[in-house]
Amino acid sequence: MNTPGTIDRPLTHDPMKQAPMKTSADEPMRSATPDLSTHGVTGSRQKNRTREMQLIPEALARAHMHERLQEAERQRQAARLATARRMQRRAERASLRARRALAMAVMQ
Repeated sequence: MNTPGTIDRPLTHDPMKQAPMKTSADEPMRSATPDLSTHGVTGSRQKNRTREMQLIPEALARAHMHERLQEAERQRQAARLATARRMQRRAERASLRARRALAMAVMQ
């Protein structure tokens, strides 16, 4: 696809250079008041809607990958914590063995 931008990463952030996607929420549907902001851009609006529909899978995939990356990071953090606790217990056991050996050497 040779479109110049995506929904999440638009080509421009200037609202005056973008065709509006929707009418205002406070205006009722099929209102008698003319929509001045969309004058001359109805074809562009339809084109943007079509592009938006085509880019929905891309946005969903991006959100899914973000979620998977966060899950993987949480799993790595849990594994590091488990390893640290295991090593701490091993160090405590080694410390107790060293104390016992020292106590035995002092008593004799």
